[in-house]
Amino acid sequence: MSVNHYENFPVASFLLPANLRPAVAAIYAFARSADDIADEGDATAGERLSGLQSYEAELDLIANKETSNHPQFQDLARVIEKYALPLQAFRDLLSAFSQDVVTKRYETYADVLDYCRRSANPIGRLMLHLYGKVEAKGFQEADAICSALQLINFWQDVEVDWRKDRVYLPQEDLRRFGVTENQIAKGTLDDAWRNLMQFEVHRARNLMLSGATLPLHLPGRIGWELRLVVQGGLRILEKIEAADYDVFRRRPMLNKLDWLRLAARSMRMG
Repeated sequence: MSVNHYENFPVASFLLPANLRPAVAAIYAFARSADDIADEGDATAGERLSGLQSYEAELDLIANKETSNHPQFQDLARVIEKYALPLQAFRDLLSAFSQDVVTKRYETYADVLDYCRRSANPIGRLMLHLYGKVEAKGFQEADAICSALQLINFWQDVEVDWRKDRVYLPQEDLRRFGVTENQIAKGTLDDAWRNLMQFEVHRARNLMLSGATLPLHLPGRIGWELRLVVQGGLRILEKIEAADYDVFRRRPMLNKLDWLRLAARSMRMG
């Protein structure tokens, strides 16, 4: 399963047990296709929102035990029933995708985290449901990991998002560090920008580390997968720092050498 296009999914999906792959594929198909409705092509905002509303209608059919005409949602309905997955997680994803259509700026860090709660955290919770690990503490730690991954994706994609007229850096932080959107547009790399990004990287790292004990308490493949997820996110932050916070010209990416490093670090986690 390719995860390059939807980066909130597990980055080490080859570790998934074979019996769970159809379920993960059904969840991925829902998230990926819905995100594409919100983000890809030349559709108008109204057309995008209408497309996402049609997905809401499909979830209503599942909730009412009614059969969809679409094979994708027939598969999803079977997975939701088999694993008792919460429909609210899928509705939260649609809420975030709809927000992307209409919301281009975020005033506070709390606003960004609220977006992460709906755009990223449902994926971690759904994965825990698939593994039968339904515990409050586990959900809390998974939320921290997933929100951190979303923040890391934002920080590595500042320039990419700017081209879509989106700024996920909180407006309050831009003001605090004296960074203007004109600087983002020009890719200006100065002390103000470095100080802002240093702050955001530090905050994302702390959030990730606050959930990093979760994989140590999960058995088998899910534990190893989450170790790689955590280490992958932390490595991207290191690459942002190593680039002197220049995410305008050098988007941080993991390479083959990084994967060897991640494997070694994962084994040292405990």
